[in-house]
Amino acid sequence: MLKIKDSVDLKELEKFGFKEDKQTYYYSIASNYGNDVELRVWKEDRTLLLEVDYEEFFTEDIDVFYDLIEAGLVEKV
Repeated sequence: MLKIKDSVDLKELEKFGFKEDKQTYYYSIASNYGNDVELRVWKEDRTLLLEVDYEEFFTEDIDVFYDLIEAGLVEKV
């Protein structure tokens, strides 16, 4: 499982295009006619979740994973 490091302010995710809602920060990777691919970070435990409700999407669309890891925001737990 991957999570955002405890030392990172979750507001920093907004620099990567994430938006905030009540329980999560989310990044919309693809959306088409109600089918979505989103990356979510749960505020409570900072875990990352990739939600896929879409038949076709390309791996380059999830480059934000690499960006978060490269910026030192992610750790494996």
